Amino acid sequence: MGLRIPIVNAPMGGVAGGGLAVAVAAAGGLGMIGMGSAGSVEALERELAAAALACELPGLERELMGSAAAPAAGPIGIGLVDWVAAARPGLLDLALSAKPALLSVSFGTDLSWAARAREAGIRTATQIYTVEDARRARDAGIDVLVARGLEGGGHGAPELATLPLLEAVLDAVPGPVLAAGGIGSARGVAAMLAAGAAGVWLGTALAAGEESLLSPGGRRALLAARGTDTIVTRIFDVGMDLPWPQRFPARVLRNDFTARWHDRIDELSVTTVASPEPAGDAVPTEQAAAAATARAELAAANAAGDPRIAPVDAGQGVGLVTAVRPVAEILGELCSGAARLLAEGRH
Repeated sequence: MGLRIPIVNAPMGGVAGGGLAVAVAAAGGLGMIGMGSAGSVEALERELAAAALACELPGLERELMGSAAAPAAGPIGIGLVDWVAAARPGLLDLALSAKPALLSVSFGTDLSWAARAREAGIRTATQIYTVEDARRARDAGIDVLVARGLEGGGHGAPELATLPLLEAVLDAVPGPVLAAGGIGSARGVAAMLAAGAAGVWLGTALAAGEESLLSPGGRRALLAARGTDTIVTRIFDVGMDLPWPQRFPARVLRNDFTARWHDRIDELSVTTVASPEPAGDAVPTEQAAAAATARAELAAANAAGDPRIAPVDAGQGVGLVTAVRPVAEILGELCSGAARLLAEGRH
């Protein structure tokens, strides 16, 4: 793909827009535009346009949408969530027509999308969490596997830590494997490359970058967090009625909402109960009223970008994020440091 550095940014929904993707590509990596739970045709069109604007090439959006030409800044890919693409007609079609350098679709079991991408001449990737996942993906002809360990931020199956997963997958299947989860320093990058990864898939380390879409409140929360300040939970998916498969909870920053509801997820799911009167309407219970209030509070916090209530995805490497910096500076420091450590035989 012509990469100068072994870095791919994770296609984080609501964070990895066109600006971030172009910044990563310009630094020598593979930039990914992410369509998360709120992904849509309109959102992808908007971020493709943002990528064009960031490159300052008037014809780039047209090229992205209609030819295999890559942006002048470097290769750009697109990442989709399986169930979102299935629920939003046209989203996968648009991603394919954009001719990205890499198309990633994760969090599902139907891998038939990979054949469509291959027919269009597009390289493919997917996140995997076990050796069995890796074998299924390779059997489906997927080009690049992303070994995402349980340390990673956002949604994923908390099966194995990154290094044990990477080692097992490299021993089990051929082809390139990217390491993902908890990687936030030059030492982390060097360790994964030394273990045999073809590159690293970075999320949290870039989420506070100047070019990301993260809200100001989300950035402040990341900068203030320690590595022990995350939790794996499904409460935000339940609270927002998002149909994420139960296998894929999310690692997020602990906040007031997780403190109140993480151990009460069944109560948060309550809406109404049947009336004791046979012909009566369903009536809300006290639990249902509390759940409804919590859901409304969560919706308002999401709209306001308030990290005290709203989710902020973060991996266990979040304590290494200490400042809002340009992506080029972050990647330059990570890669030059990793190269030095590998040359010295220290990582």
